[in-house]
Amino acid sequence: MEYRVLAKDEINRELFLHFIRHQIVEKCWRREGGEWVIKTAAFIDDWSEADYQVLIGCLKNTVETGGLVCGAFYQGELKGFVSVEAGLFGGEEKYLDLSSLHVSEDMRSKGIGRTLFLTAKDWAKAHGAEKLYISAHSAVETQAFYRSMGCVEAAVYNQEHTEAEPYDCQMECRV
Repeated sequence: MEYRVLAKDEINRELFLHFIRHQIVEKCWRREGGEWVIKTAAFIDDWSEADYQVLIGCLKNTVETGGLVCGAFYQGELKGFVSVEAGLFGGEEKYLDLSSLHVSEDMRSKGIGRTLFLTAKDWAKAHGAEKLYISAHSAVETQAFYRSMGCVEAAVYNQEHTEAEPYDCQMECRV
């Protein structure tokens, strides 16, 4: 596996030709009455062509504004990526936003997500953060991954994230 920082001009639709976003979700965490509970919420999470175009624009913007976009490549094909936005927020919390972390379906459970996450933490620390802010999918598997990495519920919620993705779990992790 080769891990490397991506340049803006590398981020295009062709980069994702061998990336499989597909995820079968059976159960998700939901907040009910102030408590987190696991609920059945079966669906298939996959990206449309329009979703890829939005993603490409977002990742290019991350690079343009001084953030990190790092890819994991297997035999020259993108199999995972992480992005962290530049610009501290959250007052005393000193957050940097981990805006994406995805591993191709065919390469999950091989340590790629862990390596990308640790890369994001190192980058965030080097750029003045004390914590990563993560607005993460509420799927049980996704939450289990972040908890295994030491993440907990965020002390301060980013209102923009909660409005855009009301079912996501707002988390933080010390860098």
